[in-house]
Amino acid sequence: MPNTFINPDGISAPNGYTHVVTTTGHRTIYISGQVAFDRSGQIVGAGDLRAQTVQAFENLRMALAAAGATLNDIVKMTTFIVNYKPEYRPMLREARLNYLNAARPPAHTLVGVQALALPEIMIEIEATAVLD
Repeated sequence: MPNTFINPDGISAPNGYTHVVTTTGHRTIYISGQVAFDRSGQIVGAGDLRAQTVQAFENLRMALAAAGATLNDIVKMTTFIVNYKPEYRPMLREARLNYLNAARPPAHTLVGVQALALPEIMIEIEATAVLD
């Protein structure tokens, strides 16, 4: 039974995400927030939000693969960005579109935060996936 992606007529049209995702899948996968650490625990792209975003998505992709899922199975994401500024949105949207299915983007929440777990971390992305 597939996931359904809905954008109600009465809500503004989303750009790069879906307002409502319903699921009747049989397996739910919760991925902890992924940051820009490489395999050895070293930060990738110190001071570079774009580079850290790419690494966080790569880590998310690998985490999903370990559970037998892909980025296309994500139904909900939350992105946390340190000292968020609205001018970051185009870069973030571009990165999401490079990794996610543009025809079925997940529900998404973007949260600006004061800090994350370590001072060098600029972005953290968590996700929930459901296998059809």
